[in-house]
Amino acid sequence: MAHTWQAGRVPAFRQVDVFTRIPLRGNPLAVIHDADDWSTEQMARFANWTNLSETTFLMHPTDPAADYRVRIFTTAGELPFAGHPTLGSAHAWLEAGGIPQDPGKVLQQCGIGLVTIDRSERLAFAAPTLLRAGAVEPADAERVRTALGIIEADVVGMQWIDNGPGWIGVELTDAAAVLALDPDPVALRGHQIGVVGRHTSGGPDSVDVEVRAFYSDGPAVAEDPVTGSLNAGLAQWLIGSGRLPQQYVARQGTALGRDGRVHVHSAGGEIWVGGETVTVLRGEADLQAPM
Repeated sequence: MAHTWQAGRVPAFRQVDVFTRIPLRGNPLAVIHDADDWSTEQMARFANWTNLSETTFLMHPTDPAADYRVRIFTTAGELPFAGHPTLGSAHAWLEAGGIPQDPGKVLQQCGIGLVTIDRSERLAFAAPTLLRAGAVEPADAERVRTALGIIEADVVGMQWIDNGPGWIGVELTDAAAVLALDPDPVALRGHQIGVVGRHTSGGPDSVDVEVRAFYSDGPAVAEDPVTGSLNAGLAQWLIGSGRLPQQYVARQGTALGRDGRVHVHSAGGEIWVGGETVTVLRGEADLQAPM
């Protein structure tokens, strides 16, 4: 059965740039406000149309502890959690006049449950518990290396770091090796691979590591400009194993002409992933035609 958009009701729309303070250098996110009346089909169609890596829909929470509820869609389907949509949605909700129950934090309800977003220095979310961690099976590891065009000797470590999207984390010898990757898009299908390497001689603007993210979205394969969920999983793995310090800055998006900055730190037994967010577009989602 086809759905129609509610006549006379035009929800607010924002497009924000996440993990940057300078517009057009981070990862864009489309945000629809007051989406309680939207059906899943409408959300999926709109997210497909935006053709962004994610689009989010803000609603009233069903959990009384939460400040708002969000649903997160890629062009191909819904995600239980994603990082840059979490920061971007919180930014948009606050900018639109949202008042959190606790002035120091925002509590977001999403597919994986409640996610805390700290408001102190910059918006930062507490990394959710990994749904899958540990060693990658040899056959899967070989497929990952083939997809990335590398050999076993190039890999410092590889591990499942899945917090919703299905990430496999790969640590390479240094940042230069990360930036040199030229993956095989056919071999990448069906995989969500995040790659990290240190800036051994000191990165630009106090950047410590370089990150790249390759993912499948339905039949399409793409590189994500800046990825909160991946950086959260990488930090849980590499800080937890002592291979990265308790606080560091990751750069992502370099190969795509972006310049994202992800600020990571460990505090209170949790990993926090933060970044600047700026609104680029404001308007209305004027959709009155039948779906």
